[in-house]
Amino acid sequence: MGKLIELSVLIIFSNIFISLAVAADWSILSPKFRKEVGDSLKKYCESWRVNVEINNIRGFEMVPQECVEHIKKYMTSSQYRADSEKALEEVKLYLSRCCSLKGDGKDAWIFDVDDTLLSTIPYYKKHGFGGEKRNITSLEAWMKKKGAPALKHTLDIFHEIKDKGVKIFLISSRRETLRSHTVDNLIEVGYHGWSGLSLRGLEDELKEVQNYKSEARQKLLGEGYRIWGIVGDQWSSFEGHPSAKRTFKLPNSVYYI
Repeated sequence: MGKLIELSVLIIFSNIFISLAVAADWSILSPKFRKEVGDSLKKYCESWRVNVEINNIRGFEMVPQECVEHIKKYMTSSQYRADSEKALEEVKLYLSRCCSLKGDGKDAWIFDVDDTLLSTIPYYKKHGFGGEKRNITSLEAWMKKKGAPALKHTLDIFHEIKDKGVKIFLISSRRETLRSHTVDNLIEVGYHGWSGLSLRGLEDELKEVQNYKSEARQKLLGEGYRIWGIVGDQWSSFEGHPSAKRTFKLPNSVYYI
């Protein structure tokens, strides 16, 4: 009987020890716990980013605070550049086989401006990478400094399309008051030869960006242009009617307009 009691006590203490060991292993301070939490957060934030890109997540005002660092790493990474370059490789492939250009001056292509031709990443590096609500006054003050760098991959395709004799039109959600700053910035970083630059006037202030841009496209069609393609970083650059024969989305999960 005494040996049986000793064995029972030993089993109880063994179970207690194992439970404590397991609990210690799952401590929030343990490397294993931190790694599993980190992996889970990374998966969540990457899923959030991808769903922004495919337009499942819409109208967000800010990047979730727990994902700001993830978005920052992506938008400043070689993967972001590779994803952008791949999108523009598809533009080249499309151009090589799609279009019966008539050479009558009515073949057209549309580009957005911010984070399509010019990068606002230098601004967002100092303003929370999407973790803060967009401050239009602050952003426009930065734009007036005309320091936005070109996105190299888009600069190349811009000139390649233009050299084919296609008319390039820029349709931006920037305000008309930024026209001279925008033109100077574009020229300074290597863009030239576009046929039109549409900016939002006072009459466009209350319009949804999508509606403003679709009206700008309708105007081009009314002037007899054939819109072969659009390159932009926001879904509002493509949505609504009329659209183009093809659209090409560049990655941007910092803001949504």
